[in-house]
Amino acid sequence: MEFSLQAELVLSKAPKGIKLDDFVKSLGDILKKGAPDGKGAEIKDWKVSGDRIKLTITSGTYVRPHDAVFRIKNHLSRELGREHKLGVREVKGKRYEIKFGLEHKPKGEIKVPFAKSIGIKGKDCTIILENLDEEFLQKNYVDRIVNLVREKVEQQHYEGKQEHWELIWQSKELKHAWKEDPSRAMEDRDWIKHRGRGQWIFGPQAASIMRAMEQIVVDELLKPLKFDEMIVPKAVTWDVWQRSGHAKSLYPEIYYICPPETRDPEFWEDVIDLYKITGEVQTKLIKEKIKEPIGGVCYAQCPPFWPYLQGKTVSDDSLPVKVFDRSGTSMRYESGGIHGIERVDEFHRIELIWVGYPDEVKKIHIEIVERYKKIFNDIMEFEWRMAWVTPWFMAQEGMVGVAEEKEVGTIDFEAYLPYKGSRKDSEWLEFQNASNNGDKYPKGFSVKGQKGELRSGCTGIGLERWLAVFIAQKGIEPDNWPKQFKKRLGKLPEGIGFL
Repeated sequence: MEFSLQAELVLSKAPKGIKLDDFVKSLGDILKKGAPDGKGAEIKDWKVSGDRIKLTITSGTYVRPHDAVFRIKNHLSRELGREHKLGVREVKGKRYEIKFGLEHKPKGEIKVPFAKSIGIKGKDCTIILENLDEEFLQKNYVDRIVNLVREKVEQQHYEGKQEHWELIWQSKELKHAWKEDPSRAMEDRDWIKHRGRGQWIFGPQAASIMRAMEQIVVDELLKPLKFDEMIVPKAVTWDVWQRSGHAKSLYPEIYYICPPETRDPEFWEDVIDLYKITGEVQTKLIKEKIKEPIGGVCYAQCPPFWPYLQGKTVSDDSLPVKVFDRSGTSMRYESGGIHGIERVDEFHRIELIWVGYPDEVKKIHIEIVERYKKIFNDIMEFEWRMAWVTPWFMAQEGMVGVAEEKEVGTIDFEAYLPYKGSRKDSEWLEFQNASNNGDKYPKGFSVKGQKGELRSGCTGIGLERWLAVFIAQKGIEPDNWPKQFKKRLGKLPEGIGFL
């Protein structure tokens, strides 16, 4: 890496009568401190202009100019301040050029905030930044910009889950009851009703099937493995997503929560009166009367659980922690990907979270997978498969190699949907997963164990996905359903009749 910063030190007064040559020469050792021999920063040129010292600082990987300029500021204030009453009021970065290499040649244009230009030739990248204030330099935005460019290039080369997808188990092929779209079949029979973007009303029949599935999870997984129920918030604030790492990328996927400016009825009188006159909700006017988003609706219960442990050292007597939440719906903006109940914006989910020392977390992960196998093979009788994948959030944090060693990553459970075509050519539905998240959450939320570092895992059970797979493979007629499932379900409700 090569750095070159043209900076200005704005002084408290013009340094008249002060010889700065000796001062600049004395900076050599200061700018090399902490770096290997010959690897520190250097002042290439400098001059005094009125109350300003203008200088160009260069370096390689060590003692980067945006760090070196503050060493210079502190040294100048310390050495010249007492005798000459001279200090530095402000540091400015007039122009900053950063050159570095990339792992891959970008496939497309790369853009990042603050950069005046990004030039890329092959795998060589040059970033130009201009007019940088002291906060920008001091808060290390420069290194973050470099990392962001590298991340965006890597993301262009990350081909989705298929690139880090490895089949690890597959059930035998089964004969299925039919080849109809499960959502359309249930909607035609008034089992479900579409009610807005990615949102459904589940009638008595569909609801009873989902509750039976939920009870199977309780009986076959939660109770045997001794998971305790908790209730976590469904309104998630920014500080939670910052610590969990989701704040890096979740913005296109969440439903935002914006509180009103005030509850004062007078403030809202025009909105209320206009509705009474026009019969229309005044959404544009409402937009002017709400505050900035405080966060968003929960789209996975794992992150909002972690503030419960934040900053704590968990007693060994309580490890491993094994909890679950099923207290409310989650929401995720699925854009053009919504289809029936397979991919929805509002969904019902049971989230399991476990925390412990590495061996404990790995053991629970294996136990959960075995429990799922029993449920899907012996009770639901699904045709399905398991694959080891590396989610993008892990790949971008350099965890791909670890995942390939089966320590950190996700097992996806995928089911064949007969109505979509042949097994070979159609896309199978990911209807379940189980993740070993390593130290991502304990580190993010500063959680420790008595004897050392902790790890965690999670698995989310989406009841809509389970229902979609079940009806897609087993059909709408209970006579064709597996005996073990019907035993758990009992009598299917008659439902509501319509004229």
